[in-house]
Amino acid sequence: MLDNFVFENPQWFWLFLIMPVLIAWYIIKRGKQTAELKISTIKGFKVKQSWLVNIRPLLFVLRLLALAFLITAMARPRTVDVSTKTKTTKGIDIVMAIDVSASMLARDLRPNRLEALKDVASEFIQGRPNDRVGIVLYAGESYTKTPITSDKSIVLGALNDVKFSEVLENGTAIGMGLATSVNRLKDSKALSKVIILLTDGVNNSGTIDPKLASELAVEYGIKTYTIGIGSNGMALSPIGIKSNGQFQYGNQKVEIDEDLLKQIATVTGGQYFRATNNQKLEAIYEEINKLEKTEVEEFKFYNYKELFRSLVLAALGLIVVEVLLRFTIFRSFV
Repeated sequence: MLDNFVFENPQWFWLFLIMPVLIAWYIIKRGKQTAELKISTIKGFKVKQSWLVNIRPLLFVLRLLALAFLITAMARPRTVDVSTKTKTTKGIDIVMAIDVSASMLARDLRPNRLEALKDVASEFIQGRPNDRVGIVLYAGESYTKTPITSDKSIVLGALNDVKFSEVLENGTAIGMGLATSVNRLKDSKALSKVIILLTDGVNNSGTIDPKLASELAVEYGIKTYTIGIGSNGMALSPIGIKSNGQFQYGNQKVEIDEDLLKQIATVTGGQYFRATNNQKLEAIYEEINKLEKTEVEEFKFYNYKELFRSLVLAALGLIVVEVLLRFTIFRSFV
């Protein structure tokens, strides 16, 4: 409740330092504030002290309270109601082209390449609230898993559902994956169009040459970031299927056509990255997230409610009461 309560001129609170001085002065001078009559003896008088003497310090208390209210009023207390309106001035449309060939089940990343990618890509998508995202899957051929949309729940659900399937012809059709992604973005009206293409192999399938797909991306003004995923050397990868339908694993050499991926990135104005472990894969997506920033314009509207007036009125009221008491009830004691 106090989050929107502020003092515009808090430096006035330094005046509270005079309060102890005033209190000390009052204590010292208190005995001299009433008239004195000196006589030799009071044996012949009946002594009865008036109750007004005991409550006379009330006048000083009222004056101190009035001063405190005035100091607080000068500090200008007020409440601030802030309303914010954001406007996206530069939206980005992003297509994530994901290799789902059997080699993506290799276990050089934990628990395997595909699951590691899904975890990192999920965080990346959630960090792009103002952008539209789509997903393209490819192996020996390619298809659109999710067209570009601003509904992140749809995209995240589709990403979570991504898995290796024998429905797609096995292989790595980088050209077709890139071309399908370009097709998803070519009619986009966004000021910035980006493809994040990830693979763990070499282009060995498909009917579209990756270089031709790159030229299409350039023609439509689409930037492509390429990621080669896989450790250096050997990796525990699927080499066959057992009788129970499960994969049989064995060590295989990791082969990634880095020259091709670098060329695609360079031609389209993007960058090439190599992810050899989970940490590097995460760092790559963080780097892309920094490189592709959506410009958001924020408008803030402030509504102020001044509170000093009531304090000033309270101080004046206390002063009036103090003056009335001083010149009426306490008049004979002045």
